[in-house]
Amino acid sequence: MKKSSMFILLIFLFISTANAQFYDLKDDQGLLSGGGGVTWIDNKPYINLHFNPELALGNVGIGLDLNLEFDQEGNLRTENFNTAEDYLAIIRYVRYGKKLDPFYFRVGALEYATLGHGSIMNFYNNSPSYDARKIGLVLDLDFNMFGFESVYSNFLNVGVGGMRAYIRPLKLTSLGSIPIIGDMEIAASFVADWDKNAGVFEGGIDPETGKFVATDDRGSVLVYGADVEFPIINTGITNLDLYYDFAKIDGFGSGSSVGLMFDFEVSSLLDIRAKLERRWNTDQYVPSYFNSLYEIERFNFIPTDTLSGQGIVNSKLKTVANVVSEDNGYFGGLLFRVLNTFDIVGTYERLDNTPNSGVLHLSTSIMPEEAPYIARAGYDKVRIGSETEIFTLDERSHLWAELGYKPFSYMIVSIMYRWNWTPVRDADKNILFYETQEKVEPRITFVYPFDFGSGGEGEDNP
Repeated sequence: MKKSSMFILLIFLFISTANAQFYDLKDDQGLLSGGGGVTWIDNKPYINLHFNPELALGNVGIGLDLNLEFDQEGNLRTENFNTAEDYLAIIRYVRYGKKLDPFYFRVGALEYATLGHGSIMNFYNNSPSYDARKIGLVLDLDFNMFGFESVYSNFLNVGVGGMRAYIRPLKLTSLGSIPIIGDMEIAASFVADWDKNAGVFEGGIDPETGKFVATDDRGSVLVYGADVEFPIINTGITNLDLYYDFAKIDGFGSGSSVGLMFDFEVSSLLDIRAKLERRWNTDQYVPSYFNSLYEIERFNFIPTDTLSGQGIVNSKLKTVANVVSEDNGYFGGLLFRVLNTFDIVGTYERLDNTPNSGVLHLSTSIMPEEAPYIARAGYDKVRIGSETEIFTLDERSHLWAELGYKPFSYMIVSIMYRWNWTPVRDADKNILFYETQEKVEPRITFVYPFDFGSGGEGEDNP
């Protein structure tokens, strides 16, 4: 897919979840959704059947995601069902509450998980490849005086896990009622990747077993940090927070940042959120180590000689180790939401002097409940050099977009486009590297919402 197609897709770009529902569920409501179509995967046609029911009972939400693809001979495409994780990932999510509630958890696909201000983990996605899905956990508890946020990426295997624990110390004293300092928050964070390939620098394929063997392995990746936050303005409608973050990659470099977060929300009519951050970094360090494409960048082995098993190892930690000079940078983000119907989200970060350091996230959703159309999409790109590269799809890009029409209230005729990856595995089904994959899917989806009771206030998509 080249630049011209990218420009067309950008016309209706951006949302935060690639499998988001078509219908904004209210409390005590369910949704039966499913359909089919023809999917072209790298120009090869497949018959596609999908079933995506969802259920919202009070604070509890459940969603399934079953996707079947059959080739011209009627054989099931097995890339979606290689491992136990693929079968378990049919449960797209089970959740209680919403993010920022005093008690929130979500089990399933983790789409753009963030801890704190995002200095260590920002927009992390545990399943950027649909052919290598995982089921993880987000658990947040806020007891007013103290609390924590936590993430774990993969229940059936070791992977990424972390926590940010915080305390509002002045809440324990009479100073807790003083503006600004009364709600001051102090936190400590720790995120690790225990995947067996997280610290691999060199290795090759054993010709006898067909499995990858590491010859230079630095072990698990450990990142820890601390931060402090001051709520400067808090009126219920307008919030302005000032914060300072510090983070350190164990055995490598460190970085710090100062930022402002602004939030202006008028009920469901309008929500504007902005974030601006200045960063200072040592060598052998990159901010937001665990980002949206971390699962793709963690480890890749590209064979160069199949007989000897030699090849090139590219890994995230190896890239960080090769950052040989100090460099500072900026991060900026903006969310604009109108009537819970029209969303635009965009973030961009870059170091001042390091080539290929740009990281972009864009997402949007235009889904009026009574309108006969939908438009939604999302795009992530890392290692951006020149800004003109943003409009080129390659191995650094993840794009999905869908444009649809509702001839009836219960039917959506749409076309879905995906540019992501499919894993290439060794003899033991371990992922060696990812190949880019292009999917084009005309589809018909039947959507039937139903109530369990009188209903309630609508809520954001999980």
